[in-house]
Amino acid sequence: MKPRISMVSLAVQDLEKSINFYRDGLGLPMIESPPTVAFFDLNGTWLGLCERSALANDATVSPIGSGYSGFNLCHNVMTEGEVDKLMAEALEVGATEVKSPQKAHWGGYHGYFADPDGHLWEIAHNPFGWVGPKDD
Repeated sequence: MKPRISMVSLAVQDLEKSINFYRDGLGLPMIESPPTVAFFDLNGTWLGLCERSALANDATVSPIGSGYSGFNLCHNVMTEGEVDKLMAEALEVGATEVKSPQKAHWGGYHGYFADPDGHLWEIAHNPFGWVGPKDD
């Protein structure tokens, strides 16, 4: 297997509400998608949104579950100020603050928010180097 993740799919309760949050709120670029899903281009990876019951049915598992799902998504930025700015922008468009931006035990600076379906996003500044793919 080649070492890459081509898409992250999130199960959502209300597809239109989630599209509004990610496209209109956070400003992620939505690409042409079938009517039952939404795809966003994340500079080499896609974010996919699909109704929870449909995604669970496709995987042949139960759609019932709650609590920590065992993963979170992380968006790395260049400065602590960018962490604060992005957190404020996310909260303004409907995210729920889970952990306010603060110094991290590993030496960086980060905070967490949850999207309308409770998916956790970490916004982090890593002073040790890697922030992700370089923007054009």
